[in-house]
Amino acid sequence: MDLTAQLRAFRPWNEQEARDRDVLLRLLELGQAPYGREDPAHLTASAWVTGPNRDRVLLAYHNLYNSWAWLGGHADGERDLLSAALREVREESGLEDVRPVSPDIYSVEILTVDGHEKRGQYVSSHLHLNVTFLLEADPGAPVRCKPDENSRVGWFGLEEAVAASAEPWFQTRVYSKLNAKLADFPPVR
Repeated sequence: MDLTAQLRAFRPWNEQEARDRDVLLRLLELGQAPYGREDPAHLTASAWVTGPNRDRVLLAYHNLYNSWAWLGGHADGERDLLSAALREVREESGLEDVRPVSPDIYSVEILTVDGHEKRGQYVSSHLHLNVTFLLEADPGAPVRCKPDENSRVGWFGLEEAVAASAEPWFQTRVYSKLNAKLADFPPVR
């Protein structure tokens, strides 16, 4: 299913998701939501990685933001954002066995990114037109960091994950929301 169809099928959980979904749909319909990084607003794919019991989530200590954060990244031309999210989780955490809890979009967010330097090059401020997927992995599986992006990777209890973030907007508007939405996805017994 293409992204436009996935977004049309997505049922927003709150006003933020409804508004951001509508913006994403408009941009896609106008051809202004690129899958590459060349435009100041571009598509990204994130993952809320949980264990089968839905009581833990996987975070990485993101070097750029100096904060514990979810995993994910740029689509980089990939039109299947679920595949992009899976690729990013594998690259950033070293997890080999990670799978979607559902193939459907879990959440949508339009996120601001301040200008910064990456690998010695200036990156202008821009927007991430983000689609989030709910993924699952074994909390006992080995993880490793990706030194050019993060310095640690670890599992956190749900509230611990929110508190570990140094970004207030993510604490209150993103991670708390993602945790609350887990109630719709019962643990695997």
